[in-house]
Amino acid sequence: MTGKLITALTLTSLFFTINCSNSETLQLAKSHSSTLRWVYQLQHPKIEDLSRSRFSLAVIDYSKDGSDGKRFSKEEIQQLVAKDITPIAYVSIGEAESYRFYWKKNWVDKKDKTRLTSEAPQWLGQTNPDWTGNHKVRYWSPEWRDNFIKPYLDKIIGQGFHGVYLDIIDGFEYWSDPGIYEKNLETRAGNDPLDDEEEAARRMIALVHWISKYCRKHSSLGSGFLIFPQNGERILQYDNDGSYLTTVSGIGVEGTWYDIEKKLPRSTVKERLRFLDKFTKKGKLVLSVDYVDAGDRNDPLNFKRIKDYISKCRFQGFSCYAATTDAELKSINRIHDIQP
Repeated sequence: MTGKLITALTLTSLFFTINCSNSETLQLAKSHSSTLRWVYQLQHPKIEDLSRSRFSLAVIDYSKDGSDGKRFSKEEIQQLVAKDITPIAYVSIGEAESYRFYWKKNWVDKKDKTRLTSEAPQWLGQTNPDWTGNHKVRYWSPEWRDNFIKPYLDKIIGQGFHGVYLDIIDGFEYWSDPGIYEKNLETRAGNDPLDDEEEAARRMIALVHWISKYCRKHSSLGSGFLIFPQNGERILQYDNDGSYLTTVSGIGVEGTWYDIEKKLPRSTVKERLRFLDKFTKKGKLVLSVDYVDAGDRNDPLNFKRIKDYISKCRFQGFSCYAATTDAELKSINRIHDIQP
């Protein structure tokens, strides 16, 4: 990574790459990544609070509580747009979530929610041990794409969101790992890309392409509709024709410098930055979040850690968000003189 901020030439490239068709995304294109303020809140986001903030971009859930019954209205999303805040909707494309509108209760055992039943679809994998109710999916399945992702995107487009934030891109690493079968975490299906990371990555790239094409076709924003994958930047190893990097508007990245309160090894950071540098060189936005704020504003070590993250993040030319160490993203994390 060069560490240089985005130059005027790069920003011009970004404008043509995104091909913005509205004032909000045009404003993003003209902004330096390092000075663009963004907020990441997935639990119980409040439109009123976000509207009063001074962020330029907000990644939120499409719903107040994750359920379809409490999804935001088009009028509510428009409130953010009216305040020059670009609304981006979080969507997990590599895991199915048990609190979403598409979930069927008979997919898991009544007593043991981690155990799949015979009624579960073939594309549904095992539960994520770190996030109860989240199950890995065979993301290349046409059924998952057409019957579950597509109606999800239809709702988001109808609400007036200006983009999507696609999670579990690194699912390609999971399904190509022989260890998940050796440890009986998954039962192998015939077309699983076992021990073939390139094929697994190719399938994920294809899904992102499909999502991008679909959203930009059906959204009134057209090619101005923003696509942000989260993590999985190593997939660029398999972006042989550069189409993945060209298609996306940028990338969201978690934990680049810190594993909660612990600094990551320099070699680990350097390896991630090697791929993230490709996004900035292409004129793409990098939305960085590190979970570094333990909450004690009187603790000098806490404040030092926050400032260290922000400093490193801005030096790389990224847009930075210091989140709380519980990683629950349940509120706007305001920090005096750092985050509005």
